[in-house]
Amino acid sequence: MGGSPSHDPGSAAGFQSSSRPGWRGREREWAAVAGILRAATEGRGGVVLVEGQMGMGKSRLLHETAEVAERVGFTVLRGTADELSQMMPLMPLIAALGESPHALLTGMSVSDVLDLRLLMTEQLRTRLESRAAQGPVLVTLDDLHWADSTTMLALRTLASDLASYPLVWMLALARGAGDDPPRLDRLFEALQRDGATPVQLGPLPDDAVAAIVADVLQASPGPDVLALSGATGGNPFLLVELLGKINEEGAVQIDGGHARLAWAELPWVRAITRKRLDGLTAGTRHMLQVAAILGRSFAVHDLAEMLGEPASRLLPGLEEATGAGVLVTSGDLLAFRHDLLRQAVTDAVPPPVRLALRRQAGEMLLNRGGSTVPAAAHLVHSARPGDTRALDGLDRAAREVLCSSPQTAADLALRALELTADDDSHRLERTAAAVDALTVTGRLIEAAELVRESLATLPDAKSVELRCKLAIIMLLSGQPGEAIAEAEIVLAQPDLSPQLQGMVELAWFKALIALNDFKRGQERAEAVLADPGRTLDARVGALLLLAHLDFLDGRVEAGLDQFREAVAAASDGSVAARLAHPRLLLARILTCMRRLEEAETNIQAAEEEVRAAGHTPYAANPAFFRARLRLVAGRMEDAAAEAQTGLSLADEFGPHAFELFGHGVLAIVAVRTGDIASATRHIERYRSEQVTLGLRFGSVWGLWAVGLFAEATGGPQAAKETLKSADAQRRRWLLVVEPPSAAWMTRIALMTGDPEWAEEIVLAAERLKLDNPGFPVLAAAADHARGLVDGDSAKLSRAAASFRDPWSRASASEDLGALLGSTAGASDTDAAVLCLEQALEGYDQVGALRDVARVRARLRQLGVRRRHWTYTERPSTGWGSLTETESTVASLVAHGLTNRQVATRMFLSPHTVSFHLRQVFRKLGIGSRVELARLAAELAPEEADAGVQPPSDRRQRPR
Repeated sequence: MGGSPSHDPGSAAGFQSSSRPGWRGREREWAAVAGILRAATEGRGGVVLVEGQMGMGKSRLLHETAEVAERVGFTVLRGTADELSQMMPLMPLIAALGESPHALLTGMSVSDVLDLRLLMTEQLRTRLESRAAQGPVLVTLDDLHWADSTTMLALRTLASDLASYPLVWMLALARGAGDDPPRLDRLFEALQRDGATPVQLGPLPDDAVAAIVADVLQASPGPDVLALSGATGGNPFLLVELLGKINEEGAVQIDGGHARLAWAELPWVRAITRKRLDGLTAGTRHMLQVAAILGRSFAVHDLAEMLGEPASRLLPGLEEATGAGVLVTSGDLLAFRHDLLRQAVTDAVPPPVRLALRRQAGEMLLNRGGSTVPAAAHLVHSARPGDTRALDGLDRAAREVLCSSPQTAADLALRALELTADDDSHRLERTAAAVDALTVTGRLIEAAELVRESLATLPDAKSVELRCKLAIIMLLSGQPGEAIAEAEIVLAQPDLSPQLQGMVELAWFKALIALNDFKRGQERAEAVLADPGRTLDARVGALLLLAHLDFLDGRVEAGLDQFREAVAAASDGSVAARLAHPRLLLARILTCMRRLEEAETNIQAAEEEVRAAGHTPYAANPAFFRARLRLVAGRMEDAAAEAQTGLSLADEFGPHAFELFGHGVLAIVAVRTGDIASATRHIERYRSEQVTLGLRFGSVWGLWAVGLFAEATGGPQAAKETLKSADAQRRRWLLVVEPPSAAWMTRIALMTGDPEWAEEIVLAAERLKLDNPGFPVLAAAADHARGLVDGDSAKLSRAAASFRDPWSRASASEDLGALLGSTAGASDTDAAVLCLEQALEGYDQVGALRDVARVRARLRQLGVRRRHWTYTERPSTGWGSLTETESTVASLVAHGLTNRQVATRMFLSPHTVSFHLRQVFRKLGIGSRVELARLAAELAPEEADAGVQPPSDRRQRPR
């Protein structure tokens, strides 16, 4: 945006643009921004994405917006990324908050934290949430094309999680200025999907150019002036530069209010910036060339040290550069007034000289001690092969940022490795560092290729550690077979250290678990547990394998004991042992056995462990496990919310071992609600992920999801074919993993004319019941299945009374009603109707609309054609449309709690609270916490005191 800034505080709370040059040609863009600012004063948040080529006015738009917002009462936070700070994690956000990386982690124990991204993002969220809770906040972040990957990740998370606050983000990038990394494109695309407003700053139209010329020259421009101005291509910065320069040189004549050129020979417009620099003395130009190497902004003492001069001797040159409009003051620093000016200065420096200056800057920063990251920003470009000091600096910088920005660490480590000779004694160490960084950041294919390249040239004695890393990479990348092969090569090596052996054994056990190949590891696992000298890593792996084996073979209590022992061992073990997260696996088994409170407690504890220890690759897993728990509890909309939260986190942090759970839960929810199109989409994703990633853990339970979908779309025969495609062992395991599947599989067998298979299923379920008397869900499942085969109403009735989860209880009631309805006699018909009505109510309460429709059809067959139901399907909008969880979230937020406080009170993650809050806003047709509080206050006092309970939750039995 060219010209001078201007505001119009007298209209629409100061948000309306004026006719001053600062807004010429940008009225439409400013109207979009002003609308979002105005909405923020009413409590709504928003995101503005500003894009354009260099010089198109993005920085001016952010500056003008910040000034307007500040004047009308916003808290304004401003940050800028640049080429040299892109290796400093979260620097634009940290700078905007006026914080330091150290301050973010003050008071927190981070010595054992693997990955600081979760903790640092959480601290940023807390600070932003606190400010936004006090009033509207504007955060402007400029030049995001230079931002680091952790900043991209944080922005995606924070923009979504804090969308309910009056927080406006203005994010700007200059296309073509940086690397235009794909991750930035993905960020902007994701934010636009969530409703962000794009603002594209293109060239100014001719009438705007003419208006700016008239404003600056204070005269009506003639054709020759307009023709020259048009040569700027509508670039506001170049236009203002041009006008200033030709005016300064007397190249414009004003006569009678009209402006014309004094002479025809004028330099081409894009040379104007260069001409401004040529007008400076040689000493000042040389000083600026060194300053440009230090970055868009720089400290005077850095410049003085680079030039080998005291700061006092730089004063004349700095004064000249400032007076010429090349440099401006920026807090404690000096800065180039525009990137185009810095670029023009840099372009005048020959590339070899540029590299030498960057190397000098890197050496200067290394010599100061402290963080090596600022020096690495120079050394990564200027270091040369065999440059020992520079390579050491890159090594230290990679280690320094590994926990907070693994993507940056990987880039630094790879650059150091590229500059290391094949016979260098440090090559193996640098290879290992690069592999670790690539693994943490999820670049598993690159990590595996790097290991294999190194293994081809290394003797066996030196390859052990790298092979161990490769086994772990193969496991993480969903190739457990490859992981086993690499682990077994390592385990065959003599004289392994106990620590390395334990780590490899843990990976080997986990890979066998992923393949459901428990028998293969049973002997070694038992040997590990019998040897008190084995490491905790090996013991955790052995316990987990034997726990799965016991559980799936029907020794449930023994399996739970093994899982609990693994939890205790992992808490005292190494990083690798803690990364196994046995507490989550314990919660999974507890959910299978319908011990939901204990499962919830373990999920909550595991989630805290993941966050506190920085186990970023596992960030999504608690949501997946909680999704299945909510599904079992009959809270399908909450289950879907948790699953979506997990998939969103998985998308941000990389593939997860339990991503299949998310798609499976969403498929079952869609089947039960009758949304077959959505179910198809999720089953296709499930199958695709399973094939692509090889994530077989959880595929036993996935058989339940895929089978339900097959029945819904192809009938009993299709379901039978799906079940029969799995081996008999997996079908038996399904009876333990999802006990209600016993009755479902029995019903499928009977409906497809296969009584022998039905009897086989029932006998297996009854064996589980007899072997595990302390688990009522197994007894109920066996009674349900036997009742179907034998037509035993007593067993069906007992099952209906014994199931704790509402869907299974309704299913047993439906089968009992169907059985009673198939016999003659008025008393049986009345009893059948009562059972079916109970099933109908149960299905309705959990939102299983497809099951509701089927039961109503059964009632019509019994002659019940019109009944006056006092309960109805939940409406799609309004208070009555809110689920129980949404209603509770709405109530707590309406009473002033932050998302973090709500999450703590409800045992949810802040991500899930944000998801529920977005649903609340959508259903209520609002967009802010202020509007929510206002609506809640308008409710009747007894309803408000009751926690904003939706009317549809106060259902009655049918009359």
